[in-house]
Amino acid sequence: MQLKDKTAVITGAASGIGRATAETLAAAGAFVLLGDIDEQKGGEAAAALREQGRGAEFVRLDVTDLESIAAFKQRAYELRGHVDVVANVAGWGKIQPFMENTPEFWRKVVDLNLLGPVAVSHAFLDRMIERGSGKIVVVASDAGRVGSMGETVYSGAKGGAIAFTKSLAREVARYSINVNCVCPGPTDTPLLRAVPEKHQEAFVKATPMRRLAKPSEIADAVLFFASDRARFVTGQVLSVSGGLTLAG
Repeated sequence: MQLKDKTAVITGAASGIGRATAETLAAAGAFVLLGDIDEQKGGEAAAALREQGRGAEFVRLDVTDLESIAAFKQRAYELRGHVDVVANVAGWGKIQPFMENTPEFWRKVVDLNLLGPVAVSHAFLDRMIERGSGKIVVVASDAGRVGSMGETVYSGAKGGAIAFTKSLAREVARYSINVNCVCPGPTDTPLLRAVPEKHQEAFVKATPMRRLAKPSEIADAVLFFASDRARFVTGQVLSVSGGLTLAG
């Protein structure tokens, strides 16, 4: 699955699944534009890829800020002239009983996990439509497919991201643009490692393969949807969860 001469935008690319996605797409031949609010880690990730001979640049991006998205888009086209793949990976959550949530918490979760992919996809779609090609991949979560205790609003936002993927896929299929969704199960990322150890152990016990996913395993699914191997696949949701939600 090669992406030679392709340009890929990855949000949330400073760490975790986002960084793994940038590494995987770059290894497949894409020039990757890493977007993240963490300028230090994002810059380090891009520099590490360049040291490996990959094409990569970091541009600061806050997916909850429309002005930041517009500036990121402008810089992307200044650097490359075209964007072939948009991987919406940025997201955030926290395990907390719903009745302990605050309205500020709700807004942060929805802004990052639902409206972020909406806004970033919207920003890059116009030129994809003009060119008559493009791949958009949304990284949601199996929490959005089957629910997750202590992640009620997060599950709702990710469920919205799944529905957004399906609806957008219908709308832009006529332009030969593919829109698909990857739904990770519990994955070994800095975000998950911040969760109490008892919760991490519970995730492992509940997973038939008895381990957490590796970020690179989620990135492999993104690569499939970003590649020409998926040229006739659109509006689909792929769970990468080690069997955790196989009945979902």
